[in-house]
Amino acid sequence: MDEENKVLEVARRTIRIEAQAITDLVDGIDFAFAKAVLHIHHSQGRVIITGIGKSAIIAQKIVATMNSTGTPAIFMHAADAIHGDLGIVQTNDVVICISKSGNTPEIKVLVPLIKNFNNKLIGITSDRDSFLGKEADYVLHAHIKEEACPNGLAPTTSTTVQLVIGDALAVSLLELKGFTDKDFARYHPGGALGKKLYLRVHDISEKNNKPEVQATTSLRDVIVNISENMLGMTVVTEDRQAIGIITDGDLRRMLSSGKNIDDLVASDIMSSPPKTITADSMAVQARELMEEKNISQLIAVDENGYAGVVHIHDLIREGIV
Repeated sequence: MDEENKVLEVARRTIRIEAQAITDLVDGIDFAFAKAVLHIHHSQGRVIITGIGKSAIIAQKIVATMNSTGTPAIFMHAADAIHGDLGIVQTNDVVICISKSGNTPEIKVLVPLIKNFNNKLIGITSDRDSFLGKEADYVLHAHIKEEACPNGLAPTTSTTVQLVIGDALAVSLLELKGFTDKDFARYHPGGALGKKLYLRVHDISEKNNKPEVQATTSLRDVIVNISENMLGMTVVTEDRQAIGIITDGDLRRMLSSGKNIDDLVASDIMSSPPKTITADSMAVQARELMEEKNISQLIAVDENGYAGVVHIHDLIREGIV
């Protein structure tokens, strides 16, 4: 128990230290930050983000966040930059350099090269008086009082603060661009979040079989139709309009009733009217309707009538549920 209490103490102390550093960061967001954001916003190039060590890892995350929110960004490792990768930087690009100390050897070599190219340089550093702090066109002060590491060595609080500044940059740019949920969906077409914003019912239903019987179809043929289409149901139509639905459950209830199936047709056991949704509706709306009605499938309809079927399993597979 003593060891468990010790672990909890260390974990809580780490979180308190880093949380306080983020809180302190609020007062450090000044006009240099605003000018840096506006310069990126009005520039015709990309954002190149560089760093070394743990700062390089933070740089990669910031690049990913910017790209997903509409600001084109590229990661460039500081060590690789001075050994050939500096060609990544083009005329109108803005370079963001991340370094806690601002004095690492690679940074000292890289910064003058960037300045020689006349690219604007934004420095994210804990030390305004460092080499990077003095040379950057805009300095974003990532000040911390202490690392969460008890030895003050492992980058912990410092990288957390760098990451938060990167998020602040990305979100500020997002706001300036008027980036919407539809834009987000364009950049996240394969993710669950993006699918909730762009995936429509017809995108799913058109991939499924389209079971269909007539009101006068014999029950034996109804069973064959359900079995062949493997959706656990079939749709009863008349003049291309969906007038009913027959599910596996309907068949089980009918068989347990003891009725002679030779005397039954589709209209005798169908549920009517069926639950439908327009094919152009968002897939997430189909999920909400299924939850509301406590059902596992919906019939998709369009201007021509019955258009297909969407099943709860389809929504699960697409990450909508």
